[in-house]
Amino acid sequence: MIESRSLGSKIFDIFNHTFLLLVGLVSLLPFVYIVVTSFSATSDLIPKSFTTEAYQYIFSADTFTKSLLVSIFVTLVGTFVQLALSCLMAYSLSHTHLPGRGFFLMMVLITMLFSGGMIPTYFVVQQTGLLNSLWALIIPNAISAFYLIILKNFFQSIPNELKESAKIDGAHELTVLFRIVLPLSLPALAAFGLFYAVGIWNQYFNAILYISDPALYPVQVILRQLIILSSGAIGDSTSIETIPYHGQAIQMAVIVVATLPIIILYPFLQKHFAKGVLLGSVKG
Repeated sequence: MIESRSLGSKIFDIFNHTFLLLVGLVSLLPFVYIVVTSFSATSDLIPKSFTTEAYQYIFSADTFTKSLLVSIFVTLVGTFVQLALSCLMAYSLSHTHLPGRGFFLMMVLITMLFSGGMIPTYFVVQQTGLLNSLWALIIPNAISAFYLIILKNFFQSIPNELKESAKIDGAHELTVLFRIVLPLSLPALAAFGLFYAVGIWNQYFNAILYISDPALYPVQVILRQLIILSSGAIGDSTSIETIPYHGQAIQMAVIVVATLPIIILYPFLQKHFAKGVLLGSVKG
């Protein structure tokens, strides 16, 4: 029997939904302002005319186009490398009979609490010959300890009977991983792939530390230059291209272009997002 709801409960729901709707609309205002300003030819709060000159300008600048291609390459390759290494290590640590498993798990957990520091890490990157290389944006952060632990727990939650039956049929460990474990782990891989991709796409500090060649700058470094430098220029100090008109429109256009790929990617992975995050997070 369905119980009738009281008048007070209905009023509360109406108020609650209205309040949350208003909060959502207010949260969207900064994004709307950025998009509108990027299409504006003036610095007025309410633009009087719309134009695409800002987008035409940034895509006509070789520095920005190259940085966009660099970010796309680093994000695609870096996400693949991070997922591959995380899956291989997580699958190995998911075997409770692995010799030295406790020691390796402790080494992973220590990295979540302590870091080698910026200067020692820089020397490691330098000695390995990664300076002024796109691999400097990928290799130093190739594995996230936090995501690794969750992925390990998820692999452990897969029934051992599936793995053992495959081994009885003659499958090796890599065959079990690629033919059984990974297909069952698509929600987790989609979620962590999104996390890795967003982290790589948004990074700029490592690029500032390890890369001095402007041709290898990712798009976030160019965005940082546009926002911080009062001159509002695209490129480094040796190849400044002066903005011919309203500089704020250029900045907003770069923000839109730098954010749009992740916004486009998210809906395709959203259905796996919540499930992938929760799976493996409760089993030790």
